[in-house]
Amino acid sequence: MRGEAVRCPNGTASGRTPVNAASPPRARDAGGAGRVPPPPPAPLHYTGKHSKNPLEEAGFTAMVGKLPAVLARTARITWAIDRRAVMLLAGCQLAIGVSAAVQLTGTAHAMRQVLAAGPVAGRLHQALPALVVIALAAMTGKAATALSSYADGRITPLLTTEADSSLVEAVCRIEAAARAEDGCADRQEAAEMGAVRGHVMVQDATRLTAALIRLVAASGVLTVLHPLLLPLLLLAVVPAGVGAVLHAKVTYQTHYANVGDRNVRHNLRGWATSVKFTDEIRANTMTGYLSFWYRSISERIDARTLAAAPSMLRIVLTSSAIGGVFLVVTWAALAWLAATGRIEPAVAGTAVIAVQTSLAALSQVVIYGAAMFHTSLYLADMDAFLAFAADRAPKRGEPALSAPVQQVRAEEVGYRYPGKEKPALDGVSLRAGRGEIIALVGENGSGKSTLARLLAGIYLTDKGKVSWNGRDVAGLDPESLWVMSGLVPQSFAQWPLSVRDNVTLGQPHEDGDALVWEAIDAVGLREAVEDLPAGLDTLLARELWGGSELSGGQWQRLACARALYRKAGLLILDEPTSEMDARGEHTILQKIKALAGDCITIVVTHQLVNCQIADQILVLENGRIVEQGAYDDLAAGGGLFAELLALSTTR
Repeated sequence: MRGEAVRCPNGTASGRTPVNAASPPRARDAGGAGRVPPPPPAPLHYTGKHSKNPLEEAGFTAMVGKLPAVLARTARITWAIDRRAVMLLAGCQLAIGVSAAVQLTGTAHAMRQVLAAGPVAGRLHQALPALVVIALAAMTGKAATALSSYADGRITPLLTTEADSSLVEAVCRIEAAARAEDGCADRQEAAEMGAVRGHVMVQDATRLTAALIRLVAASGVLTVLHPLLLPLLLLAVVPAGVGAVLHAKVTYQTHYANVGDRNVRHNLRGWATSVKFTDEIRANTMTGYLSFWYRSISERIDARTLAAAPSMLRIVLTSSAIGGVFLVVTWAALAWLAATGRIEPAVAGTAVIAVQTSLAALSQVVIYGAAMFHTSLYLADMDAFLAFAADRAPKRGEPALSAPVQQVRAEEVGYRYPGKEKPALDGVSLRAGRGEIIALVGENGSGKSTLARLLAGIYLTDKGKVSWNGRDVAGLDPESLWVMSGLVPQSFAQWPLSVRDNVTLGQPHEDGDALVWEAIDAVGLREAVEDLPAGLDTLLARELWGGSELSGGQWQRLACARALYRKAGLLILDEPTSEMDARGEHTILQKIKALAGDCITIVVTHQLVNCQIADQILVLENGRIVEQGAYDDLAAGGGLFAELLALSTTR
């Protein structure tokens, strides 16, 4: 999704009614004089090039035809998770169906004996065996139902975990560039609903199959009693089935229309409630504005849901009315058959029970069939996203780079971000060997960080190539590249983990904490870590679980420690000292210089004086290299570097 909101001259969204229920914030002090209320959020539509509503071209027959495929898929997934539980579940369903058939057959036999001529005691004695069979069958059915719930309880948690884990893994493995593709974020949000709904899939499938088996058993008995009763009963329930499927379709269409707004609302909630933005929100008096936005989007979602309510009501009333007419006809037909002597009283009594059993089973088939159809729509979203993610997971080649990184080279590389017309890089070349420090400088948007991502193999070039040790990274296994590299991005993660895990990132060495402390010492963070309540074991997540917190500069030092801990052959540092004080910055730069002999170092920085540690400086502008050379030469060269350097020192 990156749908466009078309606005009319009056400022309202095209084709939309302005949101009036949520009152816009008003200025409450003299500082707000002259301000006007903000407009409501523009409508957001899930209209990315990859989005596709699974109901867009599906007719009723096609929708109903999805159920066998959904059942088959459920069976395959659950079989892979727990075969014993599936076999137990299948056996229980069969036992429930046989129990229903035996109970109906036994009822017919017992009623014949009870309604026969002769003394009551004799008739009851004759009916006793059938009554015992009915009781045993009922007990068997109850036991099978209990065991079925047990088997379902074994499968459902594992299925939920599998679906959720598959989604998380797919997102983590997708190519970084694909995350910027049109519609990727909304496809992921839609897929989340599939993972959430997955936990009811087995329950609905179990109940549906149990109802089908009971229906077959009861229908078989009903057909034997009189062939006219079954088609009448089907006519009574089919309208309810049609109504349930159409109801599910309307519900999903509403869900689909709200995908874009839900995605934005979810992100807005995270930003508004995050402790990281508390100061900015309060100091900039944004509370009213954020609340207005959040409520406006929520009310727009609610409006779509409420707008669908009349359609749902019409569907339910119509299907219920038609089904009710046919049900009355069914009972009338049964009464007529009994009154005219076409069926004996014992058979009529059994038919009443069979009709009730069939009606209950049919109703459950309708309910759980519609539920499975409904769930299948959300699962289709999840499947579509997983296919999208799999298609965009790295498929660069099987060969792994095993030798130490001796040289990294870019040859006339170009890259353009998805949805952008202008390339971020165009025709850039560089060569960096082991022991060299290369500095990338330039104004914002010049392409520095993009070039760093290309050199690291995170992005692949649109033209030209990047090679490590003379081998094109596009043909190498990316994991073999990244295990040899260390990266400190501009926006680094503050993981809610211990200090140790924040350094090792779940990849400890056999030497234990020795290398961890070495990395911490290298960035000058030992004293701060030793002052924490539990040292390396201190949890850095105060706002979540009552752990401890670091300052911004300390977090950045910790991010640098991660990269140094890896003993990487290629070290890429993107603004590594932007939040540090002078002492911390000096410590990091000296450590980078000391380590330079063992690796290739790429430093992206706006602090041009820091470039003095570099062997070569590349100055980028509008995605191209406009200058390159040593610090002293560029500083005295009168070009862009000299201009930026002068601006940074003249304030």
